[in-house]
Amino acid sequence: MNINNLSKISAKIAVGALILMPFVASAQTTVQGILGTINGILNIVIPILMVLATVVFLWGVILYIVAGGDEEKLARAKSFIIAGLIGLFVMIAIWGLVRVLVTTFGVGGVGIPTQVGNV
Repeated sequence: MNINNLSKISAKIAVGALILMPFVASAQTTVQGILGTINGILNIVIPILMVLATVVFLWGVILYIVAGGDEEKLARAKSFIIAGLIGLFVMIAIWGLVRVLVTTFGVGGVGIPTQVGNV
């Protein structure tokens, strides 16, 4: 699995989320209801994605250690390490952006998760 495959997968997930968004919006009549639904989804998905990104990073580290100087194995291990780090960075950066927007617009956390995984 290389970085190009990960970007294609994340693009497909984003398109799928955009396609499903009108159905979620029509099912909920209030903004609080929509935010509550998004809150529930994020509380389930974000910890799973963080664990997955951490596992990808650690798998890359293990592959790097056992590569034994083979350039192909080292390159493959580096791609896993980079993909794991990018995944963690993107999730934490987006989470920080959401927190900044929440405090800037004074939403006060209504329906928006205050920490990762608070179910």
